Formats: sequence, C-alpha cells, structure tokens
Amino acid sequence: MRAALFPLASLMSVVGASGPASAAPIDHLPALRGDYFALTSRSTGSTYHIYIRLPLDYTEQADKRYPVVYLLDGDSAFPMLAPQHLFMTIDDRTPEAILVGIAYGGFGPVNKRDRDFGEGAPAFEQFLVDQLLPQTEKRVRADPGRRVLVGQSFGGSFVLWNALSRPGLFWGRIASNPSFRFHADRFARPPARNSGSSGMLAVVSGTANNPQGRSGAIDWVNRQSAITPGWAVKRFDIEGGTHAADLGRAYRIALNWMLPPVPEKAPAPAH
Repeated sequence: MRAALFPLASLMSVVGASGPASAAPIDHLPALRGDYFALTSRSTGSTYHIYIRLPLDYTEQADKRYPVVYLLDGDSAFPMLAPQHLFMTIDDRTPEAILVGIAYGGFGPVNKRDRDFGEGAPAFEQFLVDQLLPQTEKRVRADPGRRVLVGQSFGGSFVLWNALSRPGLFWGRIASNPSFRFHADRFARPPARNSGSSGMLAVVSGTANNPQGRSGAIDWVNRQSAITPGWAVKRFDIEGGTHAADLGRAYRIALNWMLPPVPEKAPAPAH
C-alpha cells in the first residue's frame, strides 16, 4: 500500500512532428500527481496506461480510504477531470477521491475504444474484474464499496452495458452523452441478477447533443428507471450541452449527486 506521491516525470514526453522529443516533467502539476503503471490485459491483449491521481491529503490521512473513480478514455479524461475534482473539493466541498485514468497511450491505431466499448465489451469488462480493479486497489487506499465508473460517448455506452451486465461491480456510474451505436440487443433485455448491492447511475445528456444520442439517453432512462431494487437512476440535462465538450460539467453534476458535500468545520470557540 503506497502512502507517498510518486513522480511521473519519466512517463510524459513532448511530442513533435518527428515523434517523442524530450521528457516533460509533470511533478510541478500537483493536481495530476499520484502514480502510474502499465498493465497488459490477458483478455483483450492490449497494454493500458494507468494513471492515478491521489488526493492532496493522502499522505496526511494515513488510515483513510477514499472513493475511487475509474475514468474510461483516460488519455483525455484523466488530465481534464483530475484538476476538475480538485476544484470541486474547494468550491462544492465534494469529498476527495482517487482518480484512475485508463489510457491507451494515443489517439491512433493503438486506441481500441471502438472494440473495448463495443463488441469487445465482455473482454474489457473481464480485464477490469480480473486485473485492473484488484491491482489498483492493492496499490492505493481505495474504498471498494464506493467505486465509480465514468464514460463519455462510446465510453458512456460501456457504462450502461456494464450496469446491466454486472450491476454490483461499481457503486456509482456516470454515462455522459452515451452513444447508442452499440449494445441495442443488450439494452432491450433486463439486467443481470444482482447480489443485493445498491448503487447510483447518472445519465447526463446535453440538449444540443446529436438527435440519436439525445433521444437514446431519454429512452434508456425511461426504460431502465429501476435497474434493480435499491438502485437510484437519474437523468441530468445540460442546457445547450454538446456531445463531447461538457464532460467536466457532467462529472460535476453527477458526482455531486452521488457524494454529499463535506460539512464545513465549525469555527473554533472564542476564548
């Protein structure tokens, strides 16, 4: 179990027209600081780059366990939402959390999101169950009872698919403008039998999203309003929200619904 913050300087590089050039340290960006490891999946065959953002008070709170938020499409979602979460702890008093970005390492051929969130969803889910969740939660002080899965577009489609496939795997799920190009047959069937766990599922939809995605989100929530007993399912609309540019807003709205704000400390009594 790791209590220290680990430098990532050797893991980041500046990419120019001719490829990687020089190391670009991110040690001076505390909102992103935490840990990193690469993990090759036995079920998908891909190697994933796992980035972890640790709470600012992680080393001081040596016995504390934190909610852990797993971000699909971590190549872009992790550097966006790690600072976002910090700002939410300041302005919204959102509880601190460990953020885990699941990245492919690029936006080109190495990126297999179409496969992993589409027809390859069972294999990617098995990777989460067998490897990623156990290894991550051995490395950090995560609270397995408060796992949250976040996905955007195709990633949002996987979030909904996983909610039906393994309802108890995550306590919270956020599907931001999910795509409905995948899993139409699965979405039409009832969820898998749950082990009695409870959870929360937020579907966030921008009113300016593409018509297919917008109508799909509305229809999905209407049909799956009770995934399983004990679950809370809610749709949040972002007025004027587009397909991809409002992920930060979706994260803020949905996570603050799931995690109540930390109470303000009472002022010390005057002497």
